Amino acid sequence: MVDIDAYQKKLTAQLNEWKAQADLLKARAEGAGADLQLELNKQIENLKGLQADAQSKFEAMRNVGEDKANEIKSMVDGMVGEIGSTLKSIGSRLKK
Repeated sequence: MVDIDAYQKKLTAQLNEWKAQADLLKARAEGAGADLQLELNKQIENLKGLQADAQSKFEAMRNVGEDKANEIKSMVDGMVGEIGSTLKSIGSRLKK
């Protein structure tokens, strides 16, 4: 069973934190070389798409039954993992 309200608070906080991190990384990418900057900007745009998809799927959870909510939560959790990995990848590329 998914506690949708608790999950919403957790996911909203995580998405807000990632948005701030993405904005910071985008600002740092502006100082990178042209090739790296293009690559990082593509990854950042992909990241923003993943964040929007996760938010959309989460919103769908509120309007479905419990079984479907658990299924959507699994998808959102997968996206959350991908978002975290993408942020780490971008951050490590900027450290080089």
